[in-house]
Amino acid sequence: MANLVCRAHVLENGFGVENLHLRERAVPELDPYSIRIAIKAVSLNFRDYLMVSGQYNPKQKLPLIPLSDGAGEVIAVGSSVTRFQVGDRVMPTFSQSWIGKRPKSDDLRKSTLGGPLDGTARTIMQVPEWAAVAIPDHLSYAEAATLPCAALTAWSALVVMNQVKPGDVVVVLGTGGVSIFALQFAKMLGCTVIATSSSHDKLKKAAELGADYLINYREKPEWAKEVRKITHMQGADHIIEVGGAGTLEQSIRAVRMDGVISLIGILAGSSKEINLLPILMQNVRVQGILVGGREAFEDMCRAIAAHKLKPAIDRFFDFAELPEAIQYLKSGSHFGKIVLNVS
Repeated sequence: MANLVCRAHVLENGFGVENLHLRERAVPELDPYSIRIAIKAVSLNFRDYLMVSGQYNPKQKLPLIPLSDGAGEVIAVGSSVTRFQVGDRVMPTFSQSWIGKRPKSDDLRKSTLGGPLDGTARTIMQVPEWAAVAIPDHLSYAEAATLPCAALTAWSALVVMNQVKPGDVVVVLGTGGVSIFALQFAKMLGCTVIATSSSHDKLKKAAELGADYLINYREKPEWAKEVRKITHMQGADHIIEVGGAGTLEQSIRAVRMDGVISLIGILAGSSKEINLLPILMQNVRVQGILVGGREAFEDMCRAIAAHKLKPAIDRFFDFAELPEAIQYLKSGSHFGKIVLNVS
């Protein structure tokens, strides 16, 4: 075992997809409380593009193995491991030390996969036994690989932090991974969902997943007005805000009094002058969401298993095609998740 090696995508000699290279890496000895996982599939998040391009953390130390999401089979366990055994199917958690509802600052600064810690873009990885979750039986490795970040972020926004209830109106912006999981979870919870996109084809797919109302924001850039019309001028109970500063003004106009805006992404920018008065006058809560802890992950997986929910996967790439997959992610052409199969 001392000579065990794996293949890994390594970001070295600077940021940018051109600096991603497939390398052989030695697999370290297994400590008593860790498990060794043969990674079968990984998936991409917008954070991965930002990390590789140097926009997420320009001070990130290199070399780095990127990506935060993955799924695989346990092939060895440490002598003191009790949570898993060889043959179990598992997903590593995004934050390796975040267990309960409330994280500590170090849980998010020092223990997250794909930066600052080496991530899932490798054929074998090792994590502490407390930093992995069992895969729902009905999901393939590829489907499971989409859950650790995007699905858990949507779950945290709707359930952990805000407890949406049947009959609530939820707006999901765009059709990326978080937004599509939010659509699926909201329908699972009995909500009415308004989906937005600039693509009629993507809106059609959103309708097939259960979206009740569709808004093309390219045709109707003042989409908050459409949300108001749909809700009889009351506004939405909850908005999944992935655009950031570029769309937040519209979200503030679209949310109802005492409603919630879950601030998740910055696809449309991170800074802009915004009038905060409506937030105050309408008693609106703007809630930042950054994935979630292991216990929330396990709760989510039980719900996914009970409802036999299937993730929406847009496209598959081979493991060696990570640079091409990241460029495809950057293009914004995808609906749902992008997955790399790992042989």
